[in-house]
Amino acid sequence: MADHSIKLTTLSAFLVLFILLLQSHIAISQEVADKMEFSYQKGSELGPEHWGHIHKEWAACGQGQMQSPVDLSDDRVEILPLLGFLRRSYRPAATVLKNRGHDIMLRFEGNAGSVRIDGSEYALKQLHWHSPSEHTINGRRFHMELHMVHQTADNRTAVVGILYTLGRSEPFLAKVLH
Repeated sequence: MADHSIKLTTLSAFLVLFILLLQSHIAISQEVADKMEFSYQKGSELGPEHWGHIHKEWAACGQGQMQSPVDLSDDRVEILPLLGFLRRSYRPAATVLKNRGHDIMLRFEGNAGSVRIDGSEYALKQLHWHSPSEHTINGRRFHMELHMVHQTADNRTAVVGILYTLGRSEPFLAKVLH
């Protein structure tokens, strides 16, 4: 199990670096594609309070009370000490990498494994990264956020989010770059 965790962490870090390098090359040739349709910046004309008016298909974004982006603040977060560890079993699988403009997505075409939540098995369907993070903690936005999207056979969805901060380099990636 620990070996799988190390492999998943290393794979995620490598993919993030690859995507960031790829984005820097894509940005040069796709000036129009880089224009953001929306922003996470509160108060901007493309910010969360205006999402429901940007496109008619996004009208529901103007009606919600608790939707992305969410600020996880101390007074709204409930700590569940008995929740336990996330029971996961991931495995290598064929994927398709796609730049969707607002994020980079890695969609699994094979069985990439799953997580078990409250007795239900949620299959890992895709990963996508936001930079900067979509969500905040006590108003702090992180450098990047990974969403691991899972789904049950009856189409219930569970998303595991991981927030990234820039820090010391990862030894394996440092070797790959040199």
